[in-house]
Amino acid sequence: MTELDPKKFLRSLFDAAIASAQPARVLAQHLPEKPKGRCIVVGAGKASAAMAAALEAAWPDVAMSGVVVTRYDHAVPTRHIKIIEASHPVPDDNSLFAGREILNTVSNLGADDLVIALISGGGSALLVAPVEGVALADKQALNKALLASGAAIGEMNVVRKHLSRIKGGKLALAAAPARVVTLVISDVPGDDPSIIASGPTVFDGTTPGDALAILKRYSMNVGDNIIRSLNGAATTMVFTSDVRMIASPIMALRAAAEVARKLGVTPVILGDALEGEASDVGKVFAGMALSCKLNNAPAQSPCVLLSGGECTVSIRNGKAGRGGRNTEFLLSAAIALKGEQNIWGLAGDTDGIDGTEDAAGAMIAPDTLSRARDAGLDPRAFLADHDSYALFQRLDDLIITGPTMTNVNDFRALLVA
Repeated sequence: MTELDPKKFLRSLFDAAIASAQPARVLAQHLPEKPKGRCIVVGAGKASAAMAAALEAAWPDVAMSGVVVTRYDHAVPTRHIKIIEASHPVPDDNSLFAGREILNTVSNLGADDLVIALISGGGSALLVAPVEGVALADKQALNKALLASGAAIGEMNVVRKHLSRIKGGKLALAAAPARVVTLVISDVPGDDPSIIASGPTVFDGTTPGDALAILKRYSMNVGDNIIRSLNGAATTMVFTSDVRMIASPIMALRAAAEVARKLGVTPVILGDALEGEASDVGKVFAGMALSCKLNNAPAQSPCVLLSGGECTVSIRNGKAGRGGRNTEFLLSAAIALKGEQNIWGLAGDTDGIDGTEDAAGAMIAPDTLSRARDAGLDPRAFLADHDSYALFQRLDDLIITGPTMTNVNDFRALLVA
């Protein structure tokens, strides 16, 4: 362990997690039989353009057409599949345009036709087709309220799908009688395909009443037309789906664990579906790291604690600085560790964007707090103001990857030497 550079070690784990989920690496092995009829490709998510390019490379002899929507700056060159870029996490006009284009693309298909749906995280905002009576401005306001509420991603998507003509399995129904095969890169706890991008090809069993209950639970003040639409919405009919999970958080954690093992560090995967307030989860992880150092439990050092999932950041004091759930997790962990020696940490979003900022995440070290205070910065004040990005930017501890073209949710690692 003494030969390892802790920061380089942690970064190598993060890079391995991202590499394991690249569409070019994993997509081809999950493809169905080639169709007798047409091959129509649709999709939504931060990885959808890279997935489309991987599909074209895997099936060079298949005539295909279609359209996918991805986040701005996430497009890659394709030959046959149209790429639309739209806004995330709040939808825009291009999101609405993409919804119309994709619904048109799957209309008037036959039983011999094959629809391949390329779905990854971020698709809920990128692909928008509101029900009658709900405008784009209503969906934008709703998304902002959901993001600030502290609701889990699954709860957010329950609300979204019951206000949509394309989410919650409605895309698959629009494609009937064509066969629909959905290839998914998971970014949600538990890998439930009905949650990822709000499950446009998957029936999930929730009801409009469930959506109303979520709005009430988090005291969200939404427009009357949203409430009217949910009160009048029908539940999607039951059907089965051919869904193939091609990459997921647990696969990414296992790839990182293998790298750690080869470098002589014991990996401990704590779970791929951890949720909760980012600041609270940071404290818990700091406590486990301290236990490893002091008590050799749950592992003896050198070890690295790994986890995935998606934390939340609830804005309750009206102070929303610059920061995401990963940097907030890390700042909270650093404060809880109190400068304890021989513990380092990294947390980042595998899509390369932590929240709405340009960083994937950041790193912490035993001297993080002392360096902050030497620079005249109060870590607790930055945490209270949800301004963790700004603190790590001042310390030059941000991780900047740019768009990674995949998305298997957050990656967290605490190294105990």
